[in-house]
Parts: sequence; C-alpha cells; structure tokens
Amino acid sequence: MFRAANLWNEIERSGVSDVRGVWMMPSGSSSLLAVVSVKQRYGGHAKHVATAAMSGRAGGGQLGRFVIVVDDDVDPSDQDEVLWAVSTRCDPEIDIDIIRGTTTHVLDPLLPPEKRAARDLTASRAVINACRPFHWMSKFPKAVGTSPELQEQVRQKFSRFFE
Repeated sequence: MFRAANLWNEIERSGVSDVRGVWMMPSGSSSLLAVVSVKQRYGGHAKHVATAAMSGRAGGGQLGRFVIVVDDDVDPSDQDEVLWAVSTRCDPEIDIDIIRGTTTHVLDPLLPPEKRAARDLTASRAVINACRPFHWMSKFPKAVGTSPELQEQVRQKFSRFFE
C-alpha cells in the first residue's frame, strides 16, 4: 500500500493529471507490477501515465518490470478487473511496448549471472495500455455484466454447485 501511495505521488509530481488509483500487485512481488487507473483526457494520456510510473523510484525505478494502465472504471487493486481490462481493451500489437536497457537492481531475480557479475544492471520493462482507445472511446462497447441481485438468485437456485 505504501509503495502504491508513493508511486501515485510521484506520478502527480511529474505533472500527469487525472490519476484515479494506483496499486502495486502483491503477486508481482509488490514492486515488479504496477497498475494505474486514469481518467483519460487526451490521446496518449495512458502512455504518459505509464512512462511517469516507470520512471520514478516508487514505481520500481530499479525493479519495476510491468506497468499496466487501466481506465477509471477499473479498480487497480482488483486483479480480476485488471485482467479483464487487459483481455478486452488491450490490442497486443499496438498497446504493449517493451522498453529495453532500463535500470534494474542487483536483487532482480531475472538478472542473468553474467550481467550481475559485470555489474550490468539493465533489463527491460513492459508498458501495457489496457484502456479504451481514446480517439473512439465513445464508440467502444459498453461493459456488461450480471447484476448483484441476479448473481445472488443464481447462487441460491444452484447452491449445490457453489459448495
């Protein structure tokens, strides 16, 4: 939680506006995988957020491996919602960028022994834009789902399957 708060502060200090939430996924060793929620205001806003997040110390300045940017309707601390956004809003060909030659740390578990021995503390990072495309956001399909009431009715009716 503290890493996420520090990262949010760093992003805002860099001048990026409309960040709605920040989370460092515990399953990403809490510094290797950052998720940032943003209310997009202009084309390139999501990428602006991602580059700001990966540039600061709190964003894993030395150990960050992935930054995922999601729209403000996605809770960055909810792994299911984040993966849903990646699955439905990210076109791998245009929405995933690999940045090579970024700084890492001697404690990086993926740093090869020969690089570690040579003190070559560089690695790559991935930026994943899991936001609706800004220029046609208004035409993007609406998110659909099942109401909590209907979910409860199904659970009750078919409770034997949910035991």
